Amino acid sequence: MRKINVFDTTLRDGEQSAGVNLNALEKLEIAKQLERLGVDIMEAGFPAASSGDFQGVKNIADTVRNASVTGLARANVGDIDAAWDALKGGADPRLHVFLATSPIHMTHKLKKTPDEVVETAVEAVKYAKRFFPKVQWSAEDACRSDRSFLAKIIKEVIDAGASVINIPDTVGYRSPQEYGELFTYLRNNVPNIEGVDLSAHCHNDLGMAVANSLAAIECGATQIEGTINGIGERAGNAAIEEVAVALRIRNDFYQAETGLKLDEIKRTSNLVSKLTGMAVPGNKAVVGANAFAHESGIHQDGMLKEKTTYEIISPQLIGVQSTSLVLGKHSGRHAFRDRVKELGFTLDDTKINEAFKEFKDLADKKKQVTEDDLFALLTDIQTDEIAEKYEIHSLQVQYGTANIPTATISIEAPDGTMLQQAGTGSGSVEAIYNTLEEMMPGTLKLQDYRINSVGGGRDALAEVHVRVTYNGVESNGRGTAQDVLESSAIAYLNAVNRVLVRESYQVKKQAHV
Repeated sequence: MRKINVFDTTLRDGEQSAGVNLNALEKLEIAKQLERLGVDIMEAGFPAASSGDFQGVKNIADTVRNASVTGLARANVGDIDAAWDALKGGADPRLHVFLATSPIHMTHKLKKTPDEVVETAVEAVKYAKRFFPKVQWSAEDACRSDRSFLAKIIKEVIDAGASVINIPDTVGYRSPQEYGELFTYLRNNVPNIEGVDLSAHCHNDLGMAVANSLAAIECGATQIEGTINGIGERAGNAAIEEVAVALRIRNDFYQAETGLKLDEIKRTSNLVSKLTGMAVPGNKAVVGANAFAHESGIHQDGMLKEKTTYEIISPQLIGVQSTSLVLGKHSGRHAFRDRVKELGFTLDDTKINEAFKEFKDLADKKKQVTEDDLFALLTDIQTDEIAEKYEIHSLQVQYGTANIPTATISIEAPDGTMLQQAGTGSGSVEAIYNTLEEMMPGTLKLQDYRINSVGGGRDALAEVHVRVTYNGVESNGRGTAQDVLESSAIAYLNAVNRVLVRESYQVKKQAHV
């Protein structure tokens, strides 16, 4: 079996999804789970983009030991220096440097001639090799580039020291046959390409990202790039879990495999979905809620007689548990701590105590606490880096079909003072949000609101994701509670608290300077 390296860009390309804004702690949690999943390379961000992105990349590089952590850089000295400063503490630092090669990009965006583009790419790779033992070079918009020019510039950057060459379908334009043929062409027309890893980076604008990635593997690619759940700009990237499972199930055809621990896929998918606020469609391949559901009577009959009649992927392969009941209200602290470890969470004593209290409160309200419930609870506690924040003290909503919905809210401000306000709206959630907007100093407006259930049943937890603008800053927030209205209020305040954390960080940074 050929080994295919997995380059995960959930934390860079994935975070560029519209409406996604992860904080440093959330990025670190995803990175640690990607390490458990077994990705070979994780792209932690774009260090030169902002001080927050730089710090996020540095935190991940300093923490992750079992994967190569990389950062994105444009082909200039400033970006490369920023990337080295962020990544030099990593166990296996590498750089991902890119430059556009298509006529449309060179003419309109770069405003450079082809020869100038070659010179810029070569100088960037040479400079990067002064610091990084491994340099990956990407030809942005490779699939709309002139093939002979693409072969020429690849030869030059390999001579300059690049050890990985990425051929991205940046706008998701090519068909699988065309994309595979491009890899074959390059292997046959770049004289120094032997010994260099060829990487496939596919976008999903026409719904062919996974198929294109597999076609590249057929034609000699030794690395695939993508994201968990296929998130990313526009229509997203190739879904890593789909490529990996396809290689496992059809290893007879592809004769290739990744090193991923496939039974970590479901947990990774759930974590990314929860922290990004991007719900996984029920019919999504591999990780969708309906991926192992069988509605048709004919299918059900076949499944009862022999599962493989209609199920080519077993739920256990990707880590779907056969039992959902984990703990009850009589469970003790020791059993709870053991279950936390089994789920892959690392909490200090303070957060364990906080989580146990939250669990006990939930167990008093719910007859059964499922693994999904516990996962949601632990994720919220694990990724809460906000010490001083607005918190709900009490919430009361009056609603009736003949009455105007009214919300009365008490919150505790970061300085410890109690605030109380009442407000109305055309619905209960609007009444809550109108009231909170009146209570917050500055301007607060809702941009997007989404609600999901955690698990099923009448007593399922409600998980709310919001996007707001607070004092001109866009922010995401999430809240989980058994009551929909409570989770809606928590999510709104969570979005505000995130802005306050960023403002506090900027103030401290300026004071330090």
